[in-house]
Amino acid sequence: MSAADPRFSLNQMTVKQLALPELVAACAESGVQSVGTWREPVQAYGVEAAAALFKDAGLTVSTHCRGGFLTAVEPAARKAAVEDNKRAVDEAAILGTDVLVLVSGGLPAGSHDLAGARERIADGLGELAPYAAAHGVRLAIEPLHPMFASDRCVVSTLGQALDLAERFPAHQVGVCVDTYHIWWDDRAPAQLARAGAQGRIAAFQLADWTTPLPAGVLNGRGQLGDGSVDLRHWRALVEAQGYSGPIEVELFNDGLWARDGREVLAETVARFTEHAC
Repeated sequence: MSAADPRFSLNQMTVKQLALPELVAACAESGVQSVGTWREPVQAYGVEAAAALFKDAGLTVSTHCRGGFLTAVEPAARKAAVEDNKRAVDEAAILGTDVLVLVSGGLPAGSHDLAGARERIADGLGELAPYAAAHGVRLAIEPLHPMFASDRCVVSTLGQALDLAERFPAHQVGVCVDTYHIWWDDRAPAQLARAGAQGRIAAFQLADWTTPLPAGVLNGRGQLGDGSVDLRHWRALVEAQGYSGPIEVELFNDGLWARDGREVLAETVARFTEHAC
């Protein structure tokens, strides 16, 4: 079996039940050529060892997740966040990807100041962007659905992400376009055009939106074709803006994680062919 589109990339979290060697073997079986990595399992395996594993299997790394969480107020916490993001940049460089996806961070406890939180993200980017560029890595700001603004990401729209990214050169800071988070926004196509004109689309991720959402919400990303998102339409919109890089399927879903990971991988490849090609 092979992936119908060589641009398909499997985000590691989609089949998080698979250890890295199992993931690599399953990708080989399914013809998957690219993976998006997450810091925690890569760190547990060893960053250099993971890089060697991927390279030996002929796999490329599309993105590394995740940096960010730059909204803290206390100086010590802010310094710690910047240093952790620098380590994430180092990991991305070792893995051979030029994209580090940022989940920017939610409101600090007790705060109601969205504008202030976003400005602190800009301050953090000011320290990180030159460091990342020096290591051949671009920061990709990912807007998350507004339901995550309080605790995970005060950047809720592509427009807000671009407002931050535009303070920096395009080769240093771009955006990550994720259908799960922006499919509802009728302003998103215009913002995609804005991003495309500047060359700021650094990553593109697919997931469907299914209802009712599960308890906890975070693990509610639907398998492709199971929900409300016109995935093929969004692919066309992004490609119309000149994006020709990997298309990463990133699913946080307890039901998928309870199944055999190889089966989920094969199903995801098939759904990508059916709904996104």
